[in-house]
Amino acid sequence: MQNMKKFIVGKKIEMTQIYNDSGNVVPVTVVDIQPCVVTQVKNKETDGYIAVQVGYGVQKKSRIAKPQQGHTKDVGYFAGFKEFRTAEEYKVGDKIDVSQFELGDEVKVSGVSKGKGFQGVVKRYGFKGAPKSHGTKDQVRMPGSIGATGPQRVFKGTRMGGQMGNQGSTVSNLTVEKIDIEKNQVYLRGAVPGARNSLVTIYCN
Repeated sequence: MQNMKKFIVGKKIEMTQIYNDSGNVVPVTVVDIQPCVVTQVKNKETDGYIAVQVGYGVQKKSRIAKPQQGHTKDVGYFAGFKEFRTAEEYKVGDKIDVSQFELGDEVKVSGVSKGKGFQGVVKRYGFKGAPKSHGTKDQVRMPGSIGATGPQRVFKGTRMGGQMGNQGSTVSNLTVEKIDIEKNQVYLRGAVPGARNSLVTIYCN
């Protein structure tokens, strides 16, 4: 894994549009940045690699397990944690916010894609389907033959109907179009994975 220079955890809010410096309308996704605090610094001597652990989202102490309470008692209580490989120097208690990003930065965004439930092969894989002619009846969106009868089994990886979405997804080359330091929000141009109010990780090397 490559070292990251900039990284943060946020919540996908909504899509909107803004005017850039050239006066053109730009479609963007608003990401609300969670309060991120460094909770642990890992090094090669004790952990075997260099990384930082970041806590995000303020949480009540009563909702935190006792081991986590002891782990972060000096810096607060958080809803979750993320770990990032980085060569930058941090210490426990450092706060991370949107000020580290600059306009025009190209970033990667990781999240969980929208869940679409059980879907057939036409929607899931883009199958063309059968000809809609006389005699086809109810076989238009069926997958058709799935292979020879010799092996008497279904091969692994055969494209068939099943669960679609709700998987980890990473999108590269998104552009930072606007930074709102007061609201702690960043506006990204590009396809941000996930549904509204889902957590996303923004980073760049």
